Amino acid sequence: MRFTVSQSSLAKALSVVSKGIATHSTIPVLGGILMRAVNGTLEMQATDLDTSIRHKIAANVEEEGETVISGKMLSGIVKNLSDASVTFDGGEGTIQLSCDKSSFHLNTLNPGEFPSFPEVAMERNVELPSELLSEMVNKVYKVTSRDASRPILAGILLNVEQNLVRLVATDSYRLVVCDTNVDTPDLAETFEMIIPGGVFHDVLSLPSESGTIIIGATANQVVFVFGNTTYVSRRIEGNFPNYKQLLPSSCLTSVKMRVADLSGALRRVSSIATSNSSVRIDVDPDGQQITLSSTSPDQGDAREVVGVAVEGQPNSICMNYRYVGDCVGALKEGSEVTLELQESMRPGVFKSYDKINYLYLLMPVRM
Repeated sequence: MRFTVSQSSLAKALSVVSKGIATHSTIPVLGGILMRAVNGTLEMQATDLDTSIRHKIAANVEEEGETVISGKMLSGIVKNLSDASVTFDGGEGTIQLSCDKSSFHLNTLNPGEFPSFPEVAMERNVELPSELLSEMVNKVYKVTSRDASRPILAGILLNVEQNLVRLVATDSYRLVVCDTNVDTPDLAETFEMIIPGGVFHDVLSLPSESGTIIIGATANQVVFVFGNTTYVSRRIEGNFPNYKQLLPSSCLTSVKMRVADLSGALRRVSSIATSNSSVRIDVDPDGQQITLSSTSPDQGDAREVVGVAVEGQPNSICMNYRYVGDCVGALKEGSEVTLELQESMRPGVFKSYDKINYLYLLMPVRM
């Protein structure tokens, strides 16, 4: 086979399909990228048997054909080439890659051994704005569990009902809910599925020239289609925890503050917490302030007072400062956040209202 593509479009395509390459497989062909040149198009595929990615770009195809080239090696070569035309010539056993004054003879693998791309006849699907969805995924992704024994908690619940899009994630210590209103085509019924958190995050971080992304479901797969890319992965089966029953219907104390104020105070107070991951928050309604404090047996203690707007009664709670940091890190520095408290050993709930509404429930630790 023989075809020519631009270095820039090839590098971008490789950044997409490389996400599907198997990194620790004992099957050599799974470490490669299938390249198929036909009808003025270069189709590239990669798979680790759990995830399969297909991406297409325009190419000047002089001789049709297909081959498999080591993905890691090809990516390393292409990103360092000149911004010029890249020509591939050969394919059976070896292929020659040339660009400007550079030339490479690369060994290839048998394309007949490469797994077929999964059938993607979607039973149901929804089309959503990709940039907005990416922002939502970034807000919830850190809360997914890394515990392989609890696969449900490693997923993000996607729920679309009429024009409301909601993402939910929990690792059993904390719960985050994001929702927003978007203009979506009329849905005959609610679209809901559990998507692996790592997959969801990877897909929304891929470069795309499309303003929307189609998310669909087959019997056991989740399918993403955006631009010239199709991304297929296994979906998570089972029932997501009933998160709504965990949300308090009322609170004893409400504290409204600037995100930047809370974030800065948290960083300073937690800087001595080398052996103790907790930070204590004491609420003073009379002084309209909160006091953040941290104690370390080896380093000493720290405290800082922050001016806030308080409604309700005096209250105190102790939380994991890293988890609180994840919460404020997901919010805009110039925005406001409200902390709602019940009793000291009941969960605290952070809320922020914007284009994307954000709720973060965090279990307390013992004082």
